[in-house]
Amino acid sequence: MSAKRHGAPGRIRVIGGSLRNSRIDVPDLPGLRPTAERVRETLFNWLAPVIDGARCIDLCAGTGALGIEALSRGAASVRFVERDTKVAQALRANLERLKAGAGQVTAADALVFLAQSADPCDVVFLDPPFALDLWSALAERLESGGWLSARAWIYVESPRGVVPTLPSGWNVHREGQAGEVRFALYRRALPLS
Repeated sequence: MSAKRHGAPGRIRVIGGSLRNSRIDVPDLPGLRPTAERVRETLFNWLAPVIDGARCIDLCAGTGALGIEALSRGAASVRFVERDTKVAQALRANLERLKAGAGQVTAADALVFLAQSADPCDVVFLDPPFALDLWSALAERLESGGWLSARAWIYVESPRGVVPTLPSGWNVHREGQAGEVRFALYRRALPLS
């Protein structure tokens, strides 16, 4: 897992929306891997038609860059789930400083969090620590636990060349690569009745 940061050391910026150019403080902890600016820009161009008013969840949130970007661009709410308590505290501080009241941080392991009763989301950001190989387990919990709205969008970030095994009803909408990262936006297919 790369600890390389994008932007100034200890800070990254929001690239669009109402919080554009605001800074997100990044704790100096090993393993944090904020999504690169150009990847976030591409992703949110893809999500532009659906992000306004969306209910989102940012699993394995880390710095919260993806969820904060979603709030900046009009998401109705973002639930941030981060297991590291120091990182979760830093994320809460960033949300408070940015006056992003529609963001809620839960300090919990993502798999444990997804075992509770669900509140279906329209957009999910799935970017777990690469070394833990959690994509398939988290995706299965999202799908089977009722966490996804009927036509949810799911963003998945993984190492370049790694295509995680995901539920069969998730169809690739768009994908790309940047440096050592593969990023893809999936659309959940409507279940057959």
